[in-house]
Parts: sequence; C-alpha cells; structure tokens
Amino acid sequence: MRFTVSENSDNRESDMSKGDSKHVYALIMAGGTGKQLWPVSRKKMPKQFLDLFDEGTMIARTLQRISGTVIADNIFIITSELGRKLMYASLTGFRPDNIIVEPSSRNTAPCIALATAHIKKRDPDAVTIVLPADHLVLDDQAFINIVEAGIEIASGKKGLVTIGIKPDRPETDYGYIQVDEQLSIPLAFAAGCDFMLFRVKAFAEKPDALTAMEFLESRDFYWNSGVFIWHIDAISREFERSMPDLYKDLLNIYDSLGTEKEPKVIEDVYSWIHPISIDYGIMEKADPVFVLTGEFGWTDLGSWDEVLKVAASRSLISEELPDDRLVQIDCENVFVRKPMGKVVCTIGLRDIIIIETDDALLICNKGESRRVGDVVDALRRDELEDYL
Repeated sequence: MRFTVSENSDNRESDMSKGDSKHVYALIMAGGTGKQLWPVSRKKMPKQFLDLFDEGTMIARTLQRISGTVIADNIFIITSELGRKLMYASLTGFRPDNIIVEPSSRNTAPCIALATAHIKKRDPDAVTIVLPADHLVLDDQAFINIVEAGIEIASGKKGLVTIGIKPDRPETDYGYIQVDEQLSIPLAFAAGCDFMLFRVKAFAEKPDALTAMEFLESRDFYWNSGVFIWHIDAISREFERSMPDLYKDLLNIYDSLGTEKEPKVIEDVYSWIHPISIDYGIMEKADPVFVLTGEFGWTDLGSWDEVLKVAASRSLISEELPDDRLVQIDCENVFVRKPMGKVVCTIGLRDIIIIETDDALLICNKGESRRVGDVVDALRRDELEDYL
C-alpha cells in the first residue's frame, strides 16, 4: 500500500505588513515519540520525521505550512538531542541556532517556557504561534487564514488565543474546549471569513464515551488542536501567575542564554521540574483565553485508523505498485503496510489492519488501533526496548 498527497497550490501572501510580521515567531514542538503509530514510528524515527503520504515528513510539511506567515529566521523548533540530529538530515538549510534542545522530555509547559526564554531574548515584542510538528492539515490556506486572525488578536496582549476544531464524532482521545460568548472577528478578517471567535469558558481533559457524546450534542465544545498564539508578554504573565516556580526558572534561563552558564542552568532546571502540560499548567487558569474555531482538515494522526481515514477520504490508497506483492482472497476492508519485496497473503479477513516492518508485525481490528500505545507499554515492561 502507498499514500500520496497533492500539494496545496494556493500561495497567497499574508495580509500582514512586513513591519508587523517581523515580530511574528513560530515554535514547532517536535519532541514526541508518536508511539501510537508503532511499529513504523520508533524512538529513533519518531512520527514527526515519518513520510506517511509520500509527500515529505510531517515536520517538513509543518515548516512549509507556517512559512507562509512567518519568515524563516523567526521559526524555532524545540526537540530532543536525537531530534536535532534527525532535523539536520531531513531539513536542509534550517537555521541551526533556531533549534532548541531539551535535555529530557517534561511535557509541554516546560518545553514552551524554555522556548519562550529563547524567543524573548531574540525579540521582546514577539507574538508566537505554537504548534505541534506531527499534526496533519489538509487545507493549508484555511489554516493560515485563522492563524493570521489569531495573530491580530494576540498582538493586543490582552489574552491567550487557541484554535478549536468542530467535532464530527464523540472522540475520547482529544481534549476539548468549551466556548462562552461569541465575539466579533477583527475587522481586517471579517469579510468572507469562515471561522468564529469565542471566549473560552473551560478546558476539558479527554472524556469517556458518554461524556464525549454529551460534548458533541451540546454544540459548545470543540476539539483542542494544541495550536496556541500569544504575545510574549501575555504568556510570561501567565507563567508568573499560575506557575511561579517555573517562571523563576524561565528568568534564570533567559539570563543565562548566550553565556557559558547556559547548558548547566538548563540541565539543572530539567533535573527537578515535574512534567506538566501547558493546558493544565496555564490554559485552564488563564483569563481571558480566546478560541478561534474553523475547519481546515485537521487531524493529529494519532492512530493507524486516523491515517487510513485520511488516505481513504482523499483516495490516496493505491494497490497498483510494482513489487507490491500482496495477495488477498475473500477479504474485505483489509489494510496492509509492509516492506517492499515481501509477499503477504490474507484469506477471509474483514476490517483488519496489518503493519509490518523488518523486525515487527502489528495486527489489529480496525477501530482498535488507538490501543497500540498499550502494546508499546507492554514491550517496555517486558524489556523489549530493542523493538521500540
């Protein structure tokens, strides 16, 4: 099997003036492991460095997407030491000093605090777009439109901005945002826009199935995309208010940047700090928080089912490949991904996913691939780290 994706040919320039855009920065978070796409995604080749649709790695697509709004010198990537090495191999020409390396993974709040110190050192008037490296966006221009509206709102320093996705099913693997009053879109974006602006009422963690159905039926809950936009002063203020200890560390890191003390200060901070998400540490307590809601073909590709759904919806699955030795007899709705040159035969199967690599084989029912993370945890418990 194979995936291909056509490029978005709409390269409309940003409506922002050059004077404004020079203060706009992007932070791409690329430190995750993507264990839900095992056995293709591994520690040594995480999800964000995979080319799932034969059109470039996830991180390359993310970089390409945001470069329509943010100049190259203002794009930062935060990752692990391994991620830094992988980026050198996959992203030619990226500015090396814009790669921030975390000593260890401590979830998104410390990650963003560290990056905030770096960006503030570069530009104390920065507006930052924070986005994951491993999410898929099918309509790049619609995404850019909503991001640019968020930049306009965040530039006022009055609050934090996030982006919500209208749910189309009772999803239990996403966080949610509950909206409050609807607000007016900034005038420059009001004409013909296909997104809405709300004040945030509450953030909700991943719900159970019954609660997810209630969220869907209420129509005032949106999926949390994990994309944030804020002025550097606004997020610094929220760190100081809600996470004062981490804020002190942020200041220490800021002072150390560019000095011989920098590596030791960052190592010391990461040696004691507890993992905590930006949602729990900051967003749930911040006020005000605004959410822009729209549709731009977003998915976090958090399971093989999600990958196949995207591929099928865009007719990206092809079985007519040279050297693709696959024999299926009396099978229906069976997906096989395998190394080229290896023959795979299936008989009498229905609704099955088969993912094979050189050293591992995954077989599961369609609809069950969200549980692949449990397999990864089991392999770790059984000390089978070589397969991770």
